[in-house]
Amino acid sequence: MSNNRRDFLKLSGLAGMGLVGAGMSGFTQPQLDEVLRQSKRKNNQRFNMSGYGAPKLDTVRAGFIGLGMRGPGHVERMSKIEGVEIKAICDLVPEKVNKVKEMLKDSPHDPDTYSGSAYAWKKMVNRDDLDIVFVLTPWEWHVPMAVYAMESDKHVAIEVPAAKTLEECWELVETSERTKKHCMMMENCCYDFFEMMTLNMARDGFFGDVIHGEGAYLHDLLGLNFKKEGGYEDMWRLKENAHRNGNLYATHGLGPICQIMDINRGDQMDYLTSLSSNDFMMQQHAQELAAEDDFFASYANMQFRGNMNTTMVKTKKGRSIMIQHDVTSPRPYSRIHLVSGTKGIARKWPKQGVATGHRWFSEEQMTELEEKYTPEITKKVGEMAKKIGGHGGMDFMMTWRLVDCLRNGLPLDQDVYDAALWSAFSPLSEWSVANKATSIDVPDFTGGSWKTNTPVSITLEGGGDTGVRI
Repeated sequence: MSNNRRDFLKLSGLAGMGLVGAGMSGFTQPQLDEVLRQSKRKNNQRFNMSGYGAPKLDTVRAGFIGLGMRGPGHVERMSKIEGVEIKAICDLVPEKVNKVKEMLKDSPHDPDTYSGSAYAWKKMVNRDDLDIVFVLTPWEWHVPMAVYAMESDKHVAIEVPAAKTLEECWELVETSERTKKHCMMMENCCYDFFEMMTLNMARDGFFGDVIHGEGAYLHDLLGLNFKKEGGYEDMWRLKENAHRNGNLYATHGLGPICQIMDINRGDQMDYLTSLSSNDFMMQQHAQELAAEDDFFASYANMQFRGNMNTTMVKTKKGRSIMIQHDVTSPRPYSRIHLVSGTKGIARKWPKQGVATGHRWFSEEQMTELEEKYTPEITKKVGEMAKKIGGHGGMDFMMTWRLVDCLRNGLPLDQDVYDAALWSAFSPLSEWSVANKATSIDVPDFTGGSWKTNTPVSITLEGGGDTGVRI
């Protein structure tokens, strides 16, 4: 870790919170006690950001912080959207900034660059010609950067998860309400094609009353997590997965299910319980690596988190949600995405399908469903999204939709309450795992407005006029 980065973490208070280095890998008992205390907080909502459309922006002027694994793709996709100006890009490593700058040389964009210092991002955010800041950095940087940007009169889009602690979740909510600046967590899986279709089906009553939903992040990242070069910056993801024992990456599976169940907009999570297996793989892998490379010696004696975590939620209206997390086991990738109702069921993995009785629909029936329930956004930009890319196109649809909402003054599909709630899943699950799967109440970040907030729109009414440049 560079001296610049150490200084930033120390001065921003992150080191004192036990979130850096060895302490980064686990919650101490005082931190677990703090999770319980923060779970009981109430939001005296000063302004309801759900359904709020900020003033229209003829041109969306964007700045990007973090140009590692995800950042360059975000910049490239943004460069394809009309009505956008990429004004600035920033990363601690100058070579990464220069590479992205070179990538844009044949585009209409010529951003200013910031790098070489842990504080370079503040200089970028302090500009008065930015409308939105994209935060694409390691997790512990998300909230300090997002809060600073909102307080500097900028909207914010943050990579997942938006926050690591409940206190950080509350800080995002309170800052967004106070500044009336959007804070969107970029949960791209909400914009995947099957997830969008099942959301449309749920809105039309295809499933009847939705009873149960399932999601997951089952992705074998064992080798990548331990990769010293060419992997995650400063191996930050390995540190996150060392001792933090819970569902650390819930939002890919959770987000689409929450939108289908109108969570924060008609229903709300009530409580959750979480259970983790033991670690059967990570310490063993660290020991094998340490036998050849002393760099891994410190990891060889760590008590890693469990390989599989399963977290269950009960909602205020009596629905149930199951979310799993496993980034080590040798198994096929899956986010499950199961929706079960009184009239039918849909499931994406291991094979995409829908049923309304004892048999799955035929290919012909599935084609008919797709024709009927493919939403407007997919019809408008879906094929272009597949060409431009980003996890099969869902990344581009997410970015296009965000820009279109900002340009037309529309509410965002994912607001700060979603960012906070879906991110809170991780520390809440850690508390439950540490307390023998005891249930814990889920805080209501909306301050009770979930009872009257309207569901996420799946139409392009009032917008849809943003162009794409291929």
